[in-house]
Amino acid sequence: MDLQAFLITFREALEALLIVGIITTYLNRTDYGKWKKWVWLGVFFGIASSYLVALLFQVVFTGFGTMGGQNYLKIGIMLVSCGLLTHMVMFMAKQSVDFKGKVESKIGVIITSGSILNMVVHSYLVVLREGVETVFFFAAISGGDIQKAIESWGALLGLLAAVVVSVLFFRGTRKVPLGLFFRIVSMFLLIISAGLFVQAIGILQDLGLMGTLYRTSGGEIGEIYNLTWLMPEHPLDYEQYLRDAGQAPLLSGQIGIFFKAFLGYTQNPSLEEFLLYWLYYAGVLALLIREKQKHFRQAAATAPVNI
Repeated sequence: MDLQAFLITFREALEALLIVGIITTYLNRTDYGKWKKWVWLGVFFGIASSYLVALLFQVVFTGFGTMGGQNYLKIGIMLVSCGLLTHMVMFMAKQSVDFKGKVESKIGVIITSGSILNMVVHSYLVVLREGVETVFFFAAISGGDIQKAIESWGALLGLLAAVVVSVLFFRGTRKVPLGLFFRIVSMFLLIISAGLFVQAIGILQDLGLMGTLYRTSGGEIGEIYNLTWLMPEHPLDYEQYLRDAGQAPLLSGQIGIFFKAFLGYTQNPSLEEFLLYWLYYAGVLALLIREKQKHFRQAAATAPVNI
């Protein structure tokens, strides 16, 4: 969970810090530095509201747990998180081209309107959006224990890494290729998203809410392969294999539980888990290729013609 928390916090905090940094830098450059205090006021309220959302979400999740509906809420959170992360990857693919210019354009419009309230609201919504997304993703990767994810080393290191990258970017002592950063982070977020998706499929099948095309002779959901001998997905599976087979698997269950959380690894996947996992990657790749081709066509259409 620490690695997932790191990547999610890094991505969300980096975008919020970059946007706020671009706003304050733009205000200084346009002689509107006196407005910066209103930007930071919006940031403060955004952080406070995000924390309240985390508390509310934890109460709701705990309430569902006491009513026996926690698994259903968990499935919903995983599927929605998968959708949001996929949308985030697509969004980052578009925005990484001229991220700074687009933010400055929006701030220019706000300054032209001359409304301090608009500046506060804009800063507030920027931070709140990233905060709410972080809370939602933390709920998905931690099984509802949001506080545990917030207090993890991954979350802290992700925040620190985002601060370092932002400082380097705005100080200009080193050029930080944001496009490259966004592509790398997008790749890891895509892996997390696929893992959440396949875990949701597994829970649906365990609860009998989703059928299968492949069953054993005993009527149970069939597995297309079993890698427990290589790497069990949980320490309990490790102990069970050791007891039944009389020998230990090659890799520890602690390693397996890490890959299950990060990659959605399953030691004995069903046909649907295996196929849908790879179909998800194929679908997102197709969307990214289509988006890239669309960008090239638009660039070619707007390019000057030499006569």
